[in-house]
Amino acid sequence: MENRRIRIEIPEHKSKERIDTFLAHEVAGVSRSQIQKAVKDGLITVNGQSVKARHQVQPFEVIEIIITRPPPPDILPELIPLHIVFEDEYLIVVNKPAGMVVHPAYGHSNGTLVNALLGHCNSLSVINDPTRPGIVHRIDKDTSGLLVIAKRDDVHRHLAMQFSRKKVQREYRALVWGKIKNGSGTVDTLLSRSTKDRKKIAVSGTGKTAVTHYTVLERFSFTSFLKLNLETGRTHQIRVHLAHLGNPVFGDQTYGGRSRQLAGLNHSKTRLAVSLLEMMPRQALHAKTLGFQHPVTKEMVFFDSDLPEDMALVLQKLRESDKNEG
Repeated sequence: MENRRIRIEIPEHKSKERIDTFLAHEVAGVSRSQIQKAVKDGLITVNGQSVKARHQVQPFEVIEIIITRPPPPDILPELIPLHIVFEDEYLIVVNKPAGMVVHPAYGHSNGTLVNALLGHCNSLSVINDPTRPGIVHRIDKDTSGLLVIAKRDDVHRHLAMQFSRKKVQREYRALVWGKIKNGSGTVDTLLSRSTKDRKKIAVSGTGKTAVTHYTVLERFSFTSFLKLNLETGRTHQIRVHLAHLGNPVFGDQTYGGRSRQLAGLNHSKTRLAVSLLEMMPRQALHAKTLGFQHPVTKEMVFFDSDLPEDMALVLQKLRESDKNEG
């Protein structure tokens, strides 16, 4: 078994809450039942003392946790086709298809981008989590687009530094519900794990700063097509920010971008929207461009990718519909 050690200091203004409920929301990837078992096994202490699952957390308490997990599965190379945009002896830029998980995790031990990369080459950086060789940054399973992969540890460190210092240029395309009023704007919020659903991220009064810039490229009768640039790279950032604006990404089941948006559309637009959702069974979000300084040559390099077929087809249908109405 592998042990995961966590230390949490309860903030000054935290209201009382059962420790098992609090930790299930606070600690990513851990269920309430796992927390309760850890409490029972004496693996959770508050101010150095064992507690029960019904203990009410209070301000200034210090919680220390040891979560036991089975070791990660062996990662096997797989001969999965890759869309390689660029490759040299130092790094690879790939265009990940929607539906592919970036790296193995519990529930996704094969068929990932990492499995495909290991099947493609023998050299990937190893300074990261052992389940993530070469992985410098990620995009969601159902988001398509560009990723840079490091083959060497020094290359990985240099790329990671560029991401942390906001030197990497990333541009996305998204189709969203509704007509965004302004032609461009910025969403600047704090993001943290949702207190209602630990698998989701939410805008909150605490958390990490997240900044997304958007520009409207096209407006349709009930949707808008956007260009987005990231200053930060938080989990689900674009999807959460657009839902926060009231314009969730088209097709995004997690953040309100599917059937609930049909309310209020007339009959013909409802029929069109339903048919488009059938074409787009995932969020209509694509990481289109990626620019950074090559860690070895020191040149600025830029890569671009076409919209995936599903997004391109949906946009075509929207343009045809608006033209026919006009």
